[in-house]
Amino acid sequence: MKRLLPLYAIAVYAFLHLPILTLGVFSFNASRFTVWEGFSWHWYAAALADSQLVEAAWNSLVIAIAATLISTVIGTLCAYALWKKGSPALAGSLYLSLVTPEIVMGIALLAFFQWMFRFVGIQLGMHTVIAAHVAFSIAYVVLVVLARLRTMDAALEEAALDLGATEWQAFRRVTLPLILPGVAAAAMLAFTVSFDDYVITSLVAGVDSETLPMMIYAMARRGANPVVNSISTLIVAVLAVMILVSERMREA
Repeated sequence: MKRLLPLYAIAVYAFLHLPILTLGVFSFNASRFTVWEGFSWHWYAAALADSQLVEAAWNSLVIAIAATLISTVIGTLCAYALWKKGSPALAGSLYLSLVTPEIVMGIALLAFFQWMFRFVGIQLGMHTVIAAHVAFSIAYVVLVVLARLRTMDAALEEAALDLGATEWQAFRRVTLPLILPGVAAAAMLAFTVSFDDYVITSLVAGVDSETLPMMIYAMARRGANPVVNSISTLIVAVLAVMILVSERMREA
């Protein structure tokens, strides 16, 4: 049985990653089809020369950065409050947003925005996408930061308070530096989740806020396009690096 475990692990990883590897290989194919005709950077150059793709990538970057900053600040403070006060009910409710299907959350956010904007006259756009991304990213931040806080010795903060520090000073100078790797890991995870989202974004985006996943999906539906392979490979590579870095920082 022990001899079969490595083979089983290899089979599982191959099943998970061979499609992505195939995508990456054919992103360098000179042909438009899945017949290898030689190595070429042509499709990467075509992707960078496509103004619509560049604009969609910029929209995704702006949305992901804004959502990451907001959700990291709110999520870190939420995690700190849960760690200090403790509330099993509130902590457990965080998992609700993680297990709720994206289509359900997207429809719920769309209905909420339409109801709210009816009174203030604001249309769907980048702001609604950012708000939606913050809504589902906060849970990831809270769980990662809370896990880091639970490994910290609470006596360190208490000692700072005993020595005359205020609660804010104790948090800023003692707690925050100790949990900073967890906060950074949570921020990178939130960025990854936000940049990669399609379902919720497609429901709450306006006509001028098309993101890169939305553009890729639209291109893929129109038929085989090697540009999709190249841009998808870039996204996978960048997000994979961010996930690996976040895991290292979370375990630091």
